[in-house]
Amino acid sequence: MQVVTVLLILFFCRSAEFRRAKNGGLKSRVNMAVPRAFRRSTVKRFAAAECKEYSELNEKYLDCQDRKLTRVSTHWPEDILHMLLARNRIQRLEDDMFARFKHLKSLDLQQNDISVIDERAFAGLNKLTTLLLQHNRLQVVTEEVFIFLPQLKYMRIYENPWDCSCELDGLVRKLQVPSNRNLGNYAKCVWPKNLKDQKLKKIKPELLCPELEGIDPNQPQNQVIGPAFVIKEVDSTMCHTYMFPNILLDCHNKDLKNVPADIPPDAVKIDLSGNKIKHLKSKEFVGVKDLKILNLSSNALEYIDTVAFSGLLQLRELDLSNNALHYIEYGVLEDLYFVQNLWVGNNPWRCDYNIHYLDYWLKHHRSVQHTGLICTTPEEFKGWSVYNYVKSYNEECPKEKLISQTDTTQDGDADEEEVEERPTNQPQHLIGPKEKDMYTFIRLT
Repeated sequence: MQVVTVLLILFFCRSAEFRRAKNGGLKSRVNMAVPRAFRRSTVKRFAAAECKEYSELNEKYLDCQDRKLTRVSTHWPEDILHMLLARNRIQRLEDDMFARFKHLKSLDLQQNDISVIDERAFAGLNKLTTLLLQHNRLQVVTEEVFIFLPQLKYMRIYENPWDCSCELDGLVRKLQVPSNRNLGNYAKCVWPKNLKDQKLKKIKPELLCPELEGIDPNQPQNQVIGPAFVIKEVDSTMCHTYMFPNILLDCHNKDLKNVPADIPPDAVKIDLSGNKIKHLKSKEFVGVKDLKILNLSSNALEYIDTVAFSGLLQLRELDLSNNALHYIEYGVLEDLYFVQNLWVGNNPWRCDYNIHYLDYWLKHHRSVQHTGLICTTPEEFKGWSVYNYVKSYNEECPKEKLISQTDTTQDGDADEEEVEERPTNQPQHLIGPKEKDMYTFIRLT
């Protein structure tokens, strides 16, 4: 009887618990199990907690890339020097949005949805030198926006649908000041149609307000400042510039046939792999003094000019793999004092005298790690390492011996010594043309 009573009590307790759960009791119990910190606003946690803060070369970075952010958080540290906000969902830069970050040197806002920049958006950023706004939705920006950026040296604004109207006049004139050579390069008009694809740095400012200048917009005009015919340079508008973890110009798989002309002067890494570059011309990278990593793999590279790498004194890694190089010209590598890694695999290296320079350079830079230096042609050396080929070439070079033979001249005043080449068992590629008397020494008495 006692057992039956206990069972009945347990049954009624279970039933009561079930009813409480049904009325919200279970939900309340689950909430009690969740820590209070995780029940706060998810927006605040997302904005403040998931950005990465780190230091590199004693400079403080805040990496908030790819966070779906729509605004700047008030919880971020104020002493950061580099703020990375690329690939978020920011639509508007409001007044005093960055005023707390007075030490900022670079601000990366590329690949957002920014369509409006208020006049005081950059107030307080008087130390900012780099501003990246490419790949947004900007149509018009007034010149007053940049009054608060007296130290600005480098700005990217291409791949925005610029409306080249009167409102853009101030910005266009600012970009065309000669001292602003790295501001706004390759940004182009999208509207109106008669100015489409004209570069902001080249267009005549008076064409932006034809009605004020007394110009008939229906009449053909010379729209570009300078010569009527300009050779088109390959620009870097198809490439992406990243600030994290170092300044990187990513031109991977962009179908480029030449090295871009507008490489950021402070780039640390450049990726040009997977393009169709056949020829590296003279001083292609001369303006990129701090470049440390250069990737030229998987192009159609056949020839490198002797001074193509001139000025790259800080380069640490060079990737030339998967190209069409047969040899490297004498002097090409002379400026690469501090290279640590050199990738040269999957090139059709031709093992003849032209390959000696590369082997010679590597022998005098023994700390350089390298791979893939294998002979492809001629057939008799296919599969040899270039090192073994050059070693064989040097070891099996013809040994010539002098054989003296004395002849008395008709005056009896001269002795003639003739040196004949003895037949040697040498490889065919080392044997030169046969001559009866290779050397003749005449001793006068």
